[in-house]
Amino acid sequence: MNTAEANDLRDLYQDLILDHGKRPRNFHALPSANHEALGHNPLCGDRLNLYVTVDDKGTITDAAFQGSGCAISVASASMMTEMLKGKNASEAAHLFEYMHASCTGKPADEAGIDEDDVARIKALAGVRDFPIRVKCATLAWHTLQAALKNETGAVAVASLGAEQSRPINKVSTE
Repeated sequence: MNTAEANDLRDLYQDLILDHGKRPRNFHALPSANHEALGHNPLCGDRLNLYVTVDDKGTITDAAFQGSGCAISVASASMMTEMLKGKNASEAAHLFEYMHASCTGKPADEAGIDEDDVARIKALAGVRDFPIRVKCATLAWHTLQAALKNETGAVAVASLGAEQSRPINKVSTE
């Protein structure tokens, strides 16, 4: 890919993030949710409530969020809620692993992931060049893990650089 093509792709990804950041999808409470978690980034103030509805077959039938944060955090949550619908817990876990690896610059296995989902995650993965922003992109995804595990308490995400985005201060009932 030449420089002009790379710049065009970067602009396209930036437009996608800005669109989801300004007009988030699935931005509402979800009364039917049977899994829920609160995510918080204490370093920059991003905060979200994630709602997920999982049917008796283990399929995520709906996902939504509410909260406030930077464009990257909101866009990530918005895109994630769109990607989750119709997936089971294993597929959601694979999406998380792919997202986290992509954002932290580690090898990422996209096998079995829909090409539209790969494109959305690649749009967010540009944060790996800005380590302080990795936490913004991964907050919703760490919160998803807590929601699906029915963990209580806030999921707070710290960023120690692109290679080490991780949840902290996670309270678990397990």
